[in-house]
This record gives sequence, C-alpha cells and structure tokens, in this order.
Amino acid sequence: MAVQSRADNYTQSGVQQQIYSDFLADLNPHPQTGDIVRYVNENAVKRSIRNIILTNPGERLFNPKFGGGINTFLFDPIDSITATSIQQHITQSITNYEPRCKLIGVTVIPDHTIDAYIVTVQFMIINNAAVQQATLTLYRVR
Repeated sequence: MAVQSRADNYTQSGVQQQIYSDFLADLNPHPQTGDIVRYVNENAVKRSIRNIILTNPGERLFNPKFGGGINTFLFDPIDSITATSIQQHITQSITNYEPRCKLIGVTVIPDHTIDAYIVTVQFMIINNAAVQQATLTLYRVR
C-alpha cells in the first residue's frame, strides 16, 4: 500500500507557471494584499524591453553602456533615415541586454501628426513558442 502525503491532495491544474518575474523599482506594496507588485512572464519581458529602450547610456550605475541611447535621435528630423537609425539602436540594445527573448523584428514608424515615433518590437520568449509584441510611442519629451 502506497503512502500518501498531503501534497497528493493538491493539483496545479489552474495555476500558470511563472518562469520570469520582475518587480517594480519603487517597491510600492499592492493596496489590498500588501505584497510587492510584480510582473510575471510575458509582462516582465515586455517591461524589461521598454526599460532598455528608454534608458540612456550612463544612467545605470556600474553599467554605463547599458541602454538604448535613442534620446539623441529624438531631436533629429522625423523621417525614415532617423527611424532606421532608431531601429538599429533598439535592435542592438535588446540583443545585447535581454537574454530572455529572441528578437524577431523591430518596426519604427515616424508619425508627423504627433511628432513621435511608433516602435513595435516583436519577439519570442525563450521556452515559449508564442510571438509577443510590445508597442511604445517615443515623443521628443519623455
């Protein structure tokens, strides 16, 4: 006769496995639970990509080369040449600093009506076959 433990009574059927987990930098607790607010799985990688793009080189302590460095392009003329330069910098930055994803493509579209660039990043998370997409609007003033 097999011995049963208390763990045999519980199943993981409705629980999503958390592979990646990041927390907010301000460490504010959740208003109802009191726990630190976290991003998990796809949302954690999307948030990381956003942070890589919006961080300027020299802002991160002990890692002065980290960041997308796109603020230097935001005051250039809004055209396809600048959009291509932004696309190359974002592609290089995500490839260098986000090991949790495989980059599929980066699209940068200049929008003359709002004086901004619409950035769309398509990627696949490691160990997940679904294609994810992160969209970000880059204005001249952040």
